Formats: sequence, C-alpha cells, structure tokens
Amino acid sequence: MNKIPMTAEGFERLEEELKQLKYVERPAIIRAIAEAREHGDISENAEYHAARERQSFCEGRLSEIEDQIARAEVIDVSKLSGDIVKFGAKVTITDEDSGDEATYQIVGAAESDVNGGRLSVTAPLARALIGKTIGDTVEVSTPRGSKAYEIVDVAFG
Repeated sequence: MNKIPMTAEGFERLEEELKQLKYVERPAIIRAIAEAREHGDISENAEYHAARERQSFCEGRLSEIEDQIARAEVIDVSKLSGDIVKFGAKVTITDEDSGDEATYQIVGAAESDVNGGRLSVTAPLARALIGKTIGDTVEVSTPRGSKAYEIVDVAFG
C-alpha cells in the first residue's frame, strides 16, 4: 500500500469533506430517493434516477476519500525549514519570458489546486523545482513548448 504525502491542512480538508458526505449529503440523498419512490413508477421517474446518480457519485467519492485518508502520510510543514525546495515548501517563481511571478505550495496530489496556489508534488513543474534552491532556473516542458522559471523565494510554514 503506497503512502500518499499530505499536509496537515489537506488532511483536515479531506476529513471535513468525508463528514459532509457521510452526515449531510448521504442522508439527503436517501430522503430524495424515498420521496421519489413515493411518486410511483420509478422506471420513468427522473427525480429517482437523478437521486440514484447523486448517490452513486457520493458513494464513489466516499470510497476515494476513505482510501486517501487510510494511506495518508501527514507531513508537518511547520517543522520544515531551509532554502531547498521540498514537499510543503511555498515557492515563488518568475517566468523568465513574461516576468510574471507566481507562488505555489508543493502539496500532495489529493490536495492540489493550481488556481488556489497548491501544486501537486507529481506535477511536472513541482518535480522540476524539488531539490533546487533560490536563484536556480528550471525548464519545464508544456503543451506550448519549453518554459523557464527562476526560483525567487522558498518558504515553509
């Protein structure tokens, strides 16, 4: 069983989502299915089929989250320090072509959200950054060609 690296914050978010699905969504779906059944013939009942589809999605997501929680290896980012990029680091990079600056925290795949500034440790950019330090330049292959980024800052916590 492979461990999944995860920040404490990401682990808490997964636990919250699990509670929401188990104790709010699941009971609401069960009520919706029961109500739809009361309307009679379920073979042509759109409400019933929609509720069953929601139930299927919910149960699948529950299984996925439970698996991730069981395999989680929570890494306390607050105890990390230094200027070398590693899991949990907040890395500020500058695009060498456009000069645009962006900051990403390198997190586990289950908690990644590029728009929220959380980059999966398995993403090509994160893999290129890991092990580098401030002032280093990394090249990453993108669908639009190769991009070069300079590491401006590395922070933890």
